[in-house]
Amino acid sequence: MKSRLPQGRGGGPGNMQSMIKQAQKMQEDMATLQEDLDAREYDIAAGGGAVSVKINGKLEVSNIVIDPDVVDPDDVETLQDILTAAVNEAIRTVQETNEKEMSKVTGSLNMGGLGMPGMF
Repeated sequence: MKSRLPQGRGGGPGNMQSMIKQAQKMQEDMATLQEDLDAREYDIAAGGGAVSVKINGKLEVSNIVIDPDVVDPDDVETLQDILTAAVNEAIRTVQETNEKEMSKVTGSLNMGGLGMPGMF
């Protein structure tokens, strides 16, 4: 007597192979996208343009430009606040962009109809 596995959601070995291929494709897509995201550069300004920060997708700050008009030796705290705001905004922008772009890849994984978006 042969027992048959139900052909419900699992779908047998063929479906498993499809899921593996889909996961491998997603992994390749994610690696390619990560390289692209790491290479991107962002210019972020703060304090009405008084400070601008150039940052890459790896969260490495490559340049900070300060408008000389905001350099006041009697008010260093304001400059520090603007610098902090600019760097934090730059980091936030990179992270949000990376998350949004990666979710386009990971959100497409359907795991053979099991509906597990964003699993990775």
